Amino acid sequence: MIALVTGSSGGIGSAVAERLAGDGYTVVGLDADVTSPEQVEAFVDRVENETGPIRALVNSAGVLRPGRAVDLSDADWADTLAVNASGVFHVSRAVARRMIPRRSGSIVTVASNASRTARQNMAAYAASKAAATAFTKCLGLELAEFGIRCNVVAPGSTDTPMLTGLWDGADALRTSVEGAPGAYRVGIPLGRVARPSDVADAVAFLLSDRAAHITMQDLTVDGGASLGV
Repeated sequence: MIALVTGSSGGIGSAVAERLAGDGYTVVGLDADVTSPEQVEAFVDRVENETGPIRALVNSAGVLRPGRAVDLSDADWADTLAVNASGVFHVSRAVARRMIPRRSGSIVTVASNASRTARQNMAAYAASKAAATAFTKCLGLELAEFGIRCNVVAPGSTDTPMLTGLWDGADALRTSVEGAPGAYRVGIPLGRVARPSDVADAVAFLLSDRAAHITMQDLTVDGGASLGV
């Protein structure tokens, strides 16, 4: 079985690739610019012709441009939406077109709990992940008749360079766990940030036959940080 994983070079994507390889998948990291529909189409075509049919897709590529909404540059906004939302569209479209004739396959988009919980200085990121979430659910509705499932995994704070890059030293992990009342942000009830493997486990489950009757769902993996909302 072949699994295509975007953003597989680090963070959550790397953990997903490792987990799926352990589950017996032949994992292919997407080596193309997800913002370019032409590059994506060519890459997916090459994988299908040279490696084999793609059975699973994980959209894990993402960027974060933090900043107050009123201070975001046009480039920050456009680049964030281009990768986190349009990238999901380009790759999912290319793969789904090839899954439809086979009437099988599974797609998981790694979004964020920020897609439904307001966060200061994360307007572009939250908007892009909300768009990716809505798109994936709509895609799942359209592909259900072909036996193709589409789901979302929504991590909260996860121990990756994206998180630690927001703070100095250990402050990223401590602030995530304890919360920041001044920023209207609760902490993490389970008392720790997620490991990338925690998110990868959720992705692997949704791709597997154990989730054969699950589609258009949004599985939150945040230790309770969004209080179940």
